[in-house]
Amino acid sequence: MSTFVKIKALKPSLSSSEAKLADFTLNSGSKIRFLSSVELARQAGVSQSSVVKFAQKLGYKGFPAFKLAVIDDLNLQALQPESINTQILHSDPIELIAKKLLSNQQNILHETHKLNDAMQFEKAIVTIKSAKKILLCAVGGSFPMAQDFALKLQKLGLPAIAQTDELSAASYMATMGKDDLLIAISDSGQSKAVLRVAKQAKNNGCTVLSLSRYGNNPLNEMSCIQLFNVIGDEPVKHASILTRTSQSYLIDVLFTGLTQSNLRWQKRAERANEHMYDIRHA
Repeated sequence: MSTFVKIKALKPSLSSSEAKLADFTLNSGSKIRFLSSVELARQAGVSQSSVVKFAQKLGYKGFPAFKLAVIDDLNLQALQPESINTQILHSDPIELIAKKLLSNQQNILHETHKLNDAMQFEKAIVTIKSAKKILLCAVGGSFPMAQDFALKLQKLGLPAIAQTDELSAASYMATMGKDDLLIAISDSGQSKAVLRVAKQAKNNGCTVLSLSRYGNNPLNEMSCIQLFNVIGDEPVKHASILTRTSQSYLIDVLFTGLTQSNLRWQKRAERANEHMYDIRHA
């Protein structure tokens, strides 16, 4: 899992000292090759203990492991072509807006891929396949993603339903138990409605699969299986364009993995698509 991607994902939740270390790592990462933890602390303007705690927050045992991970990321960056400036300006013509948005989305897809390991995808796929009932719960801009995923699962013949209304979700959850699955989608991981349904799922013995941002948040803490979407600098505030790109990637990996794991499901998906084509062209 990429160190730089983890740092970017955690930035909104970092303390002032951690934010200084994050900025130094992202902006002057090449200097870390030659620094000790004491020297890094001095250059970043924090204490040495803050350096150690920052490394541990990122999942490393200490500074040496963190330093090696940064070096690995720098080596990978050196092999990649230099990207264009993706900040969208008021003066940009539509052609340049389209080009920058495409670049932003490609970056988000790469970062989402780096943030999620194959084992978590595989665990999620096995759990979805074995669930007797599947409830997808989300609110706001995340609900269309939940609805899309539910429709994809229904194409395979899986017992999935998406609910945005908390009362409806809670009523359905009351019928669910240890053989069932809640898929909770919340970018922040702090949506009160989603958290209440997740808590009910835990009390009922259901498995909880979360799609949320990387780091500590209440939804991730309640989840048995975690997949992480990436947050980026949205070109339009509150539009969630890049968040949806990241969430859609996670959903499509799961759907494709499920479809490819079962020949019968592949045929079901094909029949469903053919039927939809017939309806559209009737």
